[in-house]
Amino acid sequence: MAETRQEAGANAANNVVIKEAEQMSLSPRESALGSDSQESPDLPPHQRSSVTKVPVTPGIQSSTYLSQTSTDSVDTKTPSPSYFTQDPGKKSSGVANAPPTQSLSDVSSPTDLAKGATSDHEVLRRMSVSLRGRRESISEIRAAAPDLALSGNIVSVTFTTPHALKYHKSGDWELGYRRGQSALFDAFSYLSSDETPWNHTVVAWTGEIDAPVTSPSAPEALADTTASIPGLSHLSAPIPLDGEAPPTPPEVDGLWIPREHQLKLEQQLAHDKRIKTIPVWLADDTETSEEGIRLNDQKRWRRYAEHTIYPLFHYKQHEPNDGRSERIEWADYFRTNLKFANKIIEIYKPGDVVVIHDYYLLLLPSMLRQRAPNMYISFFLHCPFPSSEFLRCLPRRKEVLEGMLGANLVGFQSYSYSRHFASCCTRILDFPSDSVGVDAYGSRVEVGVFPIGIDVTKVEQMAWSKDVSGMYDALKDLYKDKQIIVGRDRLDSVRGVAQKLMAFERFLELYPDMREKVVLIQVTSPNTIEEGGEEPENKVASRVNELVMRINGTYGSLGFSPVQHYPQYLSPEEYFALLRAANVGLITSVRDGMNTTSLEYVVCQRDTHGPLILSEFSGTAGSLRDAIHINPWDLTDVAHQIYNALTMSEEKRKAMQESLYKHVTTQNVQSWITKFLRKLVATLASNKNQNVTPLLDRTLMLKQYREAKKRLFMFDYDGTLTPIVRDPQAAIPSERVIQTLKALAADHRNAVWIISGRDQEFLQQHLGHIPELGFSAEHGSFIRHPGKDTWENLAEKLDMSWQADVVEIFQKYTDRVPGSFIERKRCALTWHYRQADPEQGLHSSQALHKDLEETVVKKWDVDVMKGKANLEVRPTFINKGEIAKRLVNDYNSDIAQLAKANSQNGKSEKEKLDFVLCMGDDFTDEDMFRALNGLSGTQVERDHVFTVTIGASTKVTLAKWHMLEPEDVVEAIALLAGVGPSGEGHEQLSQVNLATVAGLEGRVPE
Repeated sequence: MAETRQEAGANAANNVVIKEAEQMSLSPRESALGSDSQESPDLPPHQRSSVTKVPVTPGIQSSTYLSQTSTDSVDTKTPSPSYFTQDPGKKSSGVANAPPTQSLSDVSSPTDLAKGATSDHEVLRRMSVSLRGRRESISEIRAAAPDLALSGNIVSVTFTTPHALKYHKSGDWELGYRRGQSALFDAFSYLSSDETPWNHTVVAWTGEIDAPVTSPSAPEALADTTASIPGLSHLSAPIPLDGEAPPTPPEVDGLWIPREHQLKLEQQLAHDKRIKTIPVWLADDTETSEEGIRLNDQKRWRRYAEHTIYPLFHYKQHEPNDGRSERIEWADYFRTNLKFANKIIEIYKPGDVVVIHDYYLLLLPSMLRQRAPNMYISFFLHCPFPSSEFLRCLPRRKEVLEGMLGANLVGFQSYSYSRHFASCCTRILDFPSDSVGVDAYGSRVEVGVFPIGIDVTKVEQMAWSKDVSGMYDALKDLYKDKQIIVGRDRLDSVRGVAQKLMAFERFLELYPDMREKVVLIQVTSPNTIEEGGEEPENKVASRVNELVMRINGTYGSLGFSPVQHYPQYLSPEEYFALLRAANVGLITSVRDGMNTTSLEYVVCQRDTHGPLILSEFSGTAGSLRDAIHINPWDLTDVAHQIYNALTMSEEKRKAMQESLYKHVTTQNVQSWITKFLRKLVATLASNKNQNVTPLLDRTLMLKQYREAKKRLFMFDYDGTLTPIVRDPQAAIPSERVIQTLKALAADHRNAVWIISGRDQEFLQQHLGHIPELGFSAEHGSFIRHPGKDTWENLAEKLDMSWQADVVEIFQKYTDRVPGSFIERKRCALTWHYRQADPEQGLHSSQALHKDLEETVVKKWDVDVMKGKANLEVRPTFINKGEIAKRLVNDYNSDIAQLAKANSQNGKSEKEKLDFVLCMGDDFTDEDMFRALNGLSGTQVERDHVFTVTIGASTKVTLAKWHMLEPEDVVEAIALLAGVGPSGEGHEQLSQVNLATVAGLEGRVPE
């Protein structure tokens, strides 16, 4: 009987795992239909499945937050370090550290399970089934995805180290607890423990290093005067009698840290027993030397993220400004991500998994992809992601999205945030997307929802410690005749503290009999985010203080104040005592990521069953479905819900608490990071054979450009220098394109060529007035060298009799498709269907292509080329690739001459080309990429060739790099030429180019 029960339990657990994996592919509608539809009509709305099964926050899938692990109770007696521990020597234990899974006794090996998997969901399901209720080993993970060749190393990347650092001039370092992100740091502790098979390392900035000022030793005798003691401000300085200011020594800004002390900290963090950390030192290159580093204005590295990105991601838009400070802040943000990328590349080994966290490092995934195209990268955003209407307000919206799309997997707290991200990629970047991913850079970027949890074991051990229990008894005794409502928030405008106070004021107004029976204890910790804009912390604090005084003045008395406001940090003991003593938890965030206070409150109420009132705008709302959800802007409804929570029966409170406690204890932080990594491995396994074309690394390109003495540029025209338009004759170059090309070609070391399918007349008309440019028309049929006026016909000896057959077939399709037309060139014929109906044009072009292949191609030595909304027929031996080969050979052998002398002394340069940039957007340009790839390593050094494809990111290309649109091409040319947005040298560089220059030079240029 015991064996039968054990086998039945194993089968049941295995079915839960399989159902969990299958649930990931269900739509919200399918998940809702599968739920239990029977409910009691006497239940309050927040406990009715017909209400709670419908997402409160628009777009949240109910299936996303279903409990996906065992519901075993949590053993709170297991020893574990304090939730707020500062002791790095203790390891996190916890009982619910990973989702317990079991499999059937006859399950096959992980390698066999991975064979034949057609999707990441299938790989994930098989990985889950392969476990047997124990910790999975790295060999099992490798066996489930053998093609990945996983090293077993995980590099977690976060903005600041888990430790707050304090430096003493003696060289000693003091490691303290860093407030905020406790759940993330608990996840790091778990990954670093023996409970996971991974070898874990954290890469993070040191954060603002504090250097306490040591008090000077007491003098043996008091000085006769205080004149030698520096004043606290310039107003307290002594006034000279003769009217002349006394000489003052020059002030030295910044904190100087010798190199040996830096190495001491690096050693200390690298050997930390709790979390192995590799610090990133952020400073200008001029402030860094072999002797040490000087840290000036340490907060500047977080300003763009906290002044611009954080408010906008929380749906707060700044007033317009002149952009001068934002230019510098963006350059610092770019350099921050660049320094992180360089540090990771230093320690990276093939097969490592890199997990990047939060909005400070949005550019990092793409930067890593540029340096290591096959790196396994995931990104998790801990805050909300806005809708496209708000993200469009961000000037650097494109760079932010492109940066995030460098990852293989992007994770969010809520389904609505993931949906917003996919929508932004489609609406802003024009990338195809759906609810579970985005097609970008020739591969698939998966998008998933992974609500974070907390370390329940640590919380429970801390919350029921002896010290906390004593404080809990004192609080209950102090408010023995009162019901306690607890709120604990950071003091910023998105936490909804003002809305909470106004709702409580409305509650006291509507329910006068409760005025002497209820107290709101509100703790507002100082804001750790240096938020800019129109609502800084002091304005929020003033508003909160005003509301507290108004409520206490109206509804309080000499012996009682209904609002107890504590604008301070609480000790961990005070915090958990307060959560245990509360009768109601009240969270009114107006926009929030994952509010861990709500999760900790649920754990602390395991015995007393206090209801939780939770804002529907919190990322936790989708997870805690049984909490009382409120709209913080509806003050009257919040007031009613406060009353309902205070008067709720014990039976209903207990039912609510049991459901919430079950979710929080199973969906903990260990479960979160385990699922996230498992999903990443499954995604990598299913997308292993996809080729990624990374975004052009402008910093690398600029570095090579500056080092080069002989450079060759080859640009396509349509779709590269100018956007594709319906009427080909309307695609004329803008003034910025003309001026920027002039500036680039003016450098005698640069040979600039336009290689286009256009005819000579068009190129001559619009760009022929720039004598320094070289031209190749009709895909290489005609060329004109820089400084020359005559065109050379490279196809004059070719037989063009094939054109009559092609015109006959083209005309037949032109008659069938309204809006299509034929373009006659001297050496090629093109059939355009840009102005035709898109579906009819595409269908007809496919039929035309087949017709040409079966007739003309078999009879004549010609090629049929697919372009953007066109088909072109040309001689086989005339293509852009042949021109690219010819130009490289000519400039290497010094046959071709530039418009200006190659050197100031009049002597010709004998060096080979050491910089080649080729940009194009369609199929015809692939010939150039193919030719240059063949010449790389022989005619030109491989690292000196930059082939860049422009436009749709999903196409298969031979180019090494990718850019989004012609505007980016002109921006890149302006970067190399050193000119501003209008192409003039006296202008400031654009914000994007300034950041690139700053990243290369290690400082923001003046």
